[in-house]
Amino acid sequence: MDLDDLLRALNAGHTITGDSPLHAVMHRVSQDALRITGELNDGYQEPARVRELLAQLTGKAVDESVTVFPPFYSDFGKNITFGERIFINSGCKFQDQGGVVIGDDCLIGHNTVIATLNHDLAPSRRADMHPAPVVIGRNVWIGSNATILPGVTIGDDAVVAAASVVTKDVPAKSIVVGSPARVVRSLTN
Repeated sequence: MDLDDLLRALNAGHTITGDSPLHAVMHRVSQDALRITGELNDGYQEPARVRELLAQLTGKAVDESVTVFPPFYSDFGKNITFGERIFINSGCKFQDQGGVVIGDDCLIGHNTVIATLNHDLAPSRRADMHPAPVVIGRNVWIGSNATILPGVTIGDDAVVAAASVVTKDVPAKSIVVGSPARVVRSLTN
């Protein structure tokens, strides 16, 4: 089993059972992510170096228009896709095994957490992990200290208020607030 096998299983939404060969691959890849984010977060890095390290983390090119203010944390890295002209403020944490896609022109506030894995509820299967992607549309603004839970899609032009916990999809051009986040209004130009 290798990273490609794991990514196929994760992106198909297959459960990764505890102590399975795929679980072992996940842990190996996580060590790489911890090493790369450790370097990223170890003192000042020039913006070009930040993007270089993000490219190592994700295994994909990162557009020169992407700005990330460290510290930035990811415990996997290989299932993040960045669009263009994205700004991610400091302290964000991405658990990206299930997939994190960030559209163009997004703003992500301080200390945002994006989670893409749930553990099994059954005590005997608690080590099993259920992946579900988080998809953030184009021109989304996520406020500081927001938490985005597995399986959520945030529509284009939406706003997630600071400290919100997003448990379900957010319609395009809407503002969501609270825990759990709920739509409080629609946006127009």
